[in-house]
Amino acid sequence: MEGAGEEKPHAVCLPFPAQGHITPMLGVANLLHAHGFHVTFVNSEYNHARLVRTRGANALAGSPGFHFATIPDGMPHPSGAVDDDVTQDIPSLCKSTLETCLGPFRRLLTEFNGAASIEDHPVVTCIVSDLTMCFAMDAAKELDVPYVQLWTASTVSYLGFRYFRLLIDRGIVPLQGTVGSLSLWKEQEECLQWLHGKEPASVVYVNFASITVMTKEQLLEFAWGLANSGRQFMWIIRRDLVRGDAAVLPPEFMAEMAGRGFMASWCPQQEVLNHPAVGVFLTHSGWNSTMDSMCGSVPVISWPFFSDQLTNYRYQCNEWGVGMEIGNNVQRNAVTGLITELMQGESGKKMRKRAEEWQEKAILAAKPGGSSHRNLKELLCDVLLPKK
Repeated sequence: MEGAGEEKPHAVCLPFPAQGHITPMLGVANLLHAHGFHVTFVNSEYNHARLVRTRGANALAGSPGFHFATIPDGMPHPSGAVDDDVTQDIPSLCKSTLETCLGPFRRLLTEFNGAASIEDHPVVTCIVSDLTMCFAMDAAKELDVPYVQLWTASTVSYLGFRYFRLLIDRGIVPLQGTVGSLSLWKEQEECLQWLHGKEPASVVYVNFASITVMTKEQLLEFAWGLANSGRQFMWIIRRDLVRGDAAVLPPEFMAEMAGRGFMASWCPQQEVLNHPAVGVFLTHSGWNSTMDSMCGSVPVISWPFFSDQLTNYRYQCNEWGVGMEIGNNVQRNAVTGLITELMQGESGKKMRKRAEEWQEKAILAAKPGGSSHRNLKELLCDVLLPKK
């Protein structure tokens, strides 16, 4: 993308400091890096410390042309205690981020590569999450130079950046130089080992992601619904999954699930949903999980929590034909019934076929000439790259 003697364009990627924003932003950053951009990926100091703890310092070492930076967000520095490794309170995080990040972000933009001012640096393109747009706009406005382009993740979301894993798996984007994962929780690789050897489409995968919480009563209904289904299952249970209490399951349930259930605190979800043993995904229907299930061709049982999840589940269940809804008033019999229908009923067979069709559409969109690939090229050439 650059000619002889030309400097690389520079993209600054700033996700809202929560897992659901960090993961897709990393896909954006990797794609830009693969297309010739110098990338600076900005984490909060709080999350940087968590990432070092869960992934090791080497995970943030970067690679040629891909570097990490940090700015303070006002959150307490994690001490390494168990209680630190929990979902952050979103309202508090929003307030803290908006109040503390403007100055550090502005200084960051002017200090890249030792530049005395932003004018001394090549064109800087800022890709930000929606929730960080406010202070990023203020920073760009205060700098008041044409070298800062500002784009929100929603502006480019239609391009299919969530297909990044598909691009790598099929050799469309080279793996060399990419950063694979930025998980705030330690991913338990034994999840994949447990799936090996299981019959195709025989396992129920349960994961409500990084923010969703439930009552203790709802936890028990989900648990006994899984147990009564008679199916093998993998359940990702964060410590803070239960609102105001520990996510502890009764010993009689643990005895019931012995030999056919696997529970972990976190996992590499894309790899899990791409495993042939997974047959159904019980999910909160966040957008990341929605895309992961579509790309893995796995039908879903949807239990939305808030925000876009309510829209996503309606599309999954009513428009795309890949899922069934479970009501907010969780009942174990309903959980068991939906699992049974999706795993062996006629509706489940139809939804699995539809999920496979959507996976194929995702692959075609990501290939050269596909809509996602084409739109990315147009974004790069028409918007993000400097004009000759």
